[in-house]
Amino acid sequence: MLKLHHAPNSRAGRIVWLLEELKLDYEINKMAFDPKDLKSDEHRARHPLGRVPVLEDGDITLYESGAIVEYLVRRHSDGSLIPDVQSPLFPQYLQWFHYCEGMVMPPVNTIVVQTILLPPARQNKEALSQAQRLLTRALQPINENLAGKDYLIGDFSAADIMLGHACFMARRLECVANEMSNLLVYIARLEARPPFKIGITM
Repeated sequence: MLKLHHAPNSRAGRIVWLLEELKLDYEINKMAFDPKDLKSDEHRARHPLGRVPVLEDGDITLYESGAIVEYLVRRHSDGSLIPDVQSPLFPQYLQWFHYCEGMVMPPVNTIVVQTILLPPARQNKEALSQAQRLLTRALQPINENLAGKDYLIGDFSAADIMLGHACFMARRLECVANEMSNLLVYIARLEARPPFKIGITM
């Protein structure tokens, strides 16, 4: 059986979401988002940096969320969440799948560090403002792409698991402007999916 090592408020939420979308059986190891769990010798044996998510599938261990998503949709699904490589949608799928970690999550990470993880005395207002500006710019192309679409490439796909989760995080950090109406509707549509609700609340 698939086993997911998970901590709340992390990228592991997108893996729970995908597992639920695919209706796969899985076991979950819930850990605290705390060094006593994540930096333990036991967990470092799974992930050398002591992070989540980590997926175990028999003798296979993966610990990069994008790699886990790709693995699951290629090994454990009917192919419905990824376009055929010859489809005209495939290049768009790849772009939005990787846009998540390439463009959106770096400033999200900085904002989380500067507003949540660091004590007030160590927070850097300039770094925070720069990250907020970068995130706003990164979200604008997504908002434009969603005009007339329910999901990133039309139908729901694994790109929505990746980038949709990042957009949800951005909205939770109050970084999605009211003018980005397409993006706000899209995030609400994702939040209405029962598997998403499980992934976020796990």
